[in-house]
Amino acid sequence: MNILIIRLSAIGDVAMTVPVIDSVARKYPQVNFTVLSRPFLRPLFSKMPGNVVFEVADPENEYKGIVGIWKLFLRLRKRKIDAVADLHDVLRSKMLRGLFFLTGTKTIHIDKGRQEKKSITRKHNKQIHPLKSTFIRYSEVFSRLGFPADINFVSVFGKGNKGDFENIKPVTGEKNMTWIGIAPFAKHQGKIYPLEKTEEIVSYLAFRENCRLFFFGGGNEEQKILSEWEIKYPRSFSIIGKITGFEQELTLMSHLDVMVSMDSANMHLASLVGTPVISVWGATHPYAGFYGWNQLPENIVQSDLYCRPCSIYGNIPCYRNDYACLVKLPVKAIIDVIEKYLK
Repeated sequence: MNILIIRLSAIGDVAMTVPVIDSVARKYPQVNFTVLSRPFLRPLFSKMPGNVVFEVADPENEYKGIVGIWKLFLRLRKRKIDAVADLHDVLRSKMLRGLFFLTGTKTIHIDKGRQEKKSITRKHNKQIHPLKSTFIRYSEVFSRLGFPADINFVSVFGKGNKGDFENIKPVTGEKNMTWIGIAPFAKHQGKIYPLEKTEEIVSYLAFRENCRLFFFGGGNEEQKILSEWEIKYPRSFSIIGKITGFEQELTLMSHLDVMVSMDSANMHLASLVGTPVISVWGATHPYAGFYGWNQLPENIVQSDLYCRPCSIYGNIPCYRNDYACLVKLPVKAIIDVIEKYLK
């Protein structure tokens, strides 16, 4: 039997499929699983069991629009797909699974709980309570296909393992002190702690003799900021342009003692290699179901404000116009959590 799994974006959401797919594939070695996603995400699935195959799709270029989806369907159909697990449930994936459905293939898609998420983000009469995690929502799709499984994932490198240190050692040097990752950016403003406050944290840690800091980010603007910090603060290292490729980045993350991150892809990537993450939350909230895999609740840092959360993804402008959830979050609150990893 061959099951097609669709999850094309975003990085964090694709990363959250990994513990589920890995667990299901190991429980059902007689079933073949074909994961359809973006080319650069292949390393997330490279260490999975042999019954998991990664298929590349680029819906912005080669498979753009209705004609592109039709071409993709014809390509995938050659794999003799028996069932489709749509973990994305957006227009593209709906079209693709619809074509399979019309040919008699069983299709199941994720229930994203959109109405529940509206109840915790609306401006008035919020109903703040933990929603079902995305990991559970993904696993429910496989259960409905007839493949229930407990999620017992530990790391993309395997239980008790880290990435090959020799692969990054020429760039990072030996590890002889506490390694802390700092990932200060996110896709939307509502998820980014003020950079001047993050720099206070960097300054505090950089002058601790037993600490080495690694800055994670991407793009020209982020590179400029992190390069300035690298020059300004001792034992600091910006990985942009030095650590190359997704696999090297995951390897470095696996050797960190702790990662400090926003509610961003880096939180999820560090979680996939078993590294503790101290996560900073603003407009979004862990209750929405997007907390990192196997992370400790006590490592969440957030403000207790009446208006939070106002967004599931952090993409809605602050209606107070002050982003108080982030601006008023004390630096000390984050440092206090970091401290337990320094002792």
